Amino acid sequence: MNQDNLQQQLTYSQQFSKLNQLLEQSAVLWQVRAFEVNALPWAEDFPQLAEAVWALGDDELDGLDAEQSLLVKALSPALNQDLRALGQDWDLSLLTASIAERTVFNDKTVNDKAGVAEPSLADNTAAQQGCLSFDDEAHFSAHIKGRKWQQITAFVQHLPQLNLPVLEWCAGKGHLGRLIAKARGAEVVSLEWQAPLCEAGQAFADKWQLSQTFICADAFAIGAEHAATNTSTTTSITKSITTVEHPSAANPLTTNPLTARQQAVALHACGDLHVRLLTLAAEAGTQALAISPCCYHLIHASHYQPLSNLAQQSSLKLSRHDLQLPLQQSVIANPKQQALRHQEIAWRLGFDALQRECRQIDAYLPLPSLKQSQLSGSFTDFCLWAAETKAVNLAKNRDFEAWLEIGRQRQQLTRRIDLVAHLFRTVLEQWLILDRACFLQEQGYGVCVGEFCANSVTPRNSLILAQKMSV
Repeated sequence: MNQDNLQQQLTYSQQFSKLNQLLEQSAVLWQVRAFEVNALPWAEDFPQLAEAVWALGDDELDGLDAEQSLLVKALSPALNQDLRALGQDWDLSLLTASIAERTVFNDKTVNDKAGVAEPSLADNTAAQQGCLSFDDEAHFSAHIKGRKWQQITAFVQHLPQLNLPVLEWCAGKGHLGRLIAKARGAEVVSLEWQAPLCEAGQAFADKWQLSQTFICADAFAIGAEHAATNTSTTTSITKSITTVEHPSAANPLTTNPLTARQQAVALHACGDLHVRLLTLAAEAGTQALAISPCCYHLIHASHYQPLSNLAQQSSLKLSRHDLQLPLQQSVIANPKQQALRHQEIAWRLGFDALQRECRQIDAYLPLPSLKQSQLSGSFTDFCLWAAETKAVNLAKNRDFEAWLEIGRQRQQLTRRIDLVAHLFRTVLEQWLILDRACFLQEQGYGVCVGEFCANSVTPRNSLILAQKMSV
């Protein structure tokens, strides 16, 4: 390992350790299930923070929640007062720091033979060579939502020009792979488990005479040993689709489709799906990876399984609920969506109070997802549906308006509990990103972590670039 790579590995491990320390210190503030409590659970130890968060008006909360810097500015003074009173010293500068601000991708840290064109995620000028013509872009972006197309083009612009075959992981209809095949002239294999998506993507690729081939397969069935150990839980994240290029139910893909001379890409592959890609790529010694993780909570296990040696030493135990924290930012939602979300939460909390009274059990009772159309009805209809769904006998507790008011009051509490927890959502996401980066470094990769697009395009804008080190 050369000195430059050693320095970068120390930098990522040091960053991870700082984030880990803050998360361990502050767990009482962010490892909270707001629906399950009836008061601020940390108010006794953090009275100034409690006073500050209750001083905020309901109409201020969404604006603060949407902008991390404003949220930190509003609450950190009170938090600092409480920390001084407790005699504790937390590094709150991490609440607004970005990995990208501290990362420089040194091309000496990667395989000299890889032909790295881009030394930094922030500088994608050369990558603009892959842009499409106006007419081509109109065809390629048809039927793709505007923000999704922005994400795809920004992702491709940040890919280093390596002249390698590409494997697109969890491809859907292969929009990302299609753009790479067209703009970069690369041979692309797109892996996706839903046969209709594979067929639609292949038809488009054939029409445009692109070097893009679809493999229809279950990512979790790759590797017979893995497939045998996860048959009961795999369907919660994906479903088993056998068949490859030429469908054959008797010929499932169980061998690793990743090879050494390849660049693997994944844009917003969820949870264990992108983790599976990392482990398979490491096993195959795949030369280059470009991954933007998403939906960290969609995992097989009940709790997060750390990847890197460093993360495995942490005392943090992250539940699926904890892993949803980085996703709780409403920068994309419009006012109507936010209003419906607040209405749904008030209704759920109102029914929760009602069911506790009816069942005489002081415990939260989860309800299934709602159709948006149900929110256009009445709270009474919602309660009757929920009671039938969960077999709750409402008996004489049918003053629904009173229970709705209780729900609204509880919502004032839960929004403030969540707001304080959201102080740490960026820290937790960076912890998760750096766990992946450190894992790849341990597997012999040079790694760059940064952002490939603005937060307003997608809050899941982190990008991990990795290239196999020279021996």
